[in-house]
Amino acid sequence: MDPRQRPYRSVLYIPGSKDRALDKARTLPVDAIIFDLEDAVAADEKDNARETLRAALAAGGYGARVKIVRINGLDTKWGRADAEAVRDMDADVVLLPKVNSAADVDALAAITGDLPIWAMMETPRGMLNAPEIAAHPLMAGFVMGTNDLAKELQTRFRADRLPLMTSLGLCLLAAKAEGLIIVDGVYNAFKDGEGLAAECAQGRDMGFDGKTLIHPAQVEITNAAYAPSEAEIDLARRQITAFEEVEALGQGVAVVDGKIVENLHVATAREILAKAEVILALQAG
Repeated sequence: MDPRQRPYRSVLYIPGSKDRALDKARTLPVDAIIFDLEDAVAADEKDNARETLRAALAAGGYGARVKIVRINGLDTKWGRADAEAVRDMDADVVLLPKVNSAADVDALAAITGDLPIWAMMETPRGMLNAPEIAAHPLMAGFVMGTNDLAKELQTRFRADRLPLMTSLGLCLLAAKAEGLIIVDGVYNAFKDGEGLAAECAQGRDMGFDGKTLIHPAQVEITNAAYAPSEAEIDLARRQITAFEEVEALGQGVAVVDGKIVENLHVATAREILAKAEVILALQAG
């Protein structure tokens, strides 16, 4: 499957130390899971969490969900052991927290080999170095760590996230330039469905591929927000049909709903239909 066609609408954090949570994750309709060995695991549980997660992944049952393991930073006393453990786990991706530069990615790759790497983008220096981080040959995705970033920037909370827009934009530009997956940060008020939907709509409009989640209650809203809508699918089909008709007549521009349709619009329309088909296939599977 083309990585750009695979959906990453919902990316749920799961504690790597909790058997019950690890088991429940096998049944949730999420596109990807971040098995967390960092923030979600207490200091005295770090060693046990590694073994608990290793056993859960070896047991399988996660289907088509992308399995991402977030380790502790390599500057901590647990980071290297985490990286060595993930290298031998049944994981699809290793996620490195607080990435500041491409050198941080090099240090991890020296341990994990050719395992794809995602970066937590959550520090001011990481924002400034986003292009070089994105260009690393093993870098496959960015995860926005908006809580840590807001702390580092000393911003005030605003529903429109205006204080974070520069940082979000820098990471989006870097990720899109290199063809990476990029998922938005978490929405903390997990019982506020209306607020979550609004932030999902904002992120989708900006170009994010999906959103990280902290609670299963957020999955349905996020999956809907980041999937092509029926209206988008209908428009995509009509754009393709109209363009193919004028192309057969030797022309290069069609009109749909009073708007010009060119090659670039058709390319986007085909991407929308391809993603919708993949989502349906994953749901059926």
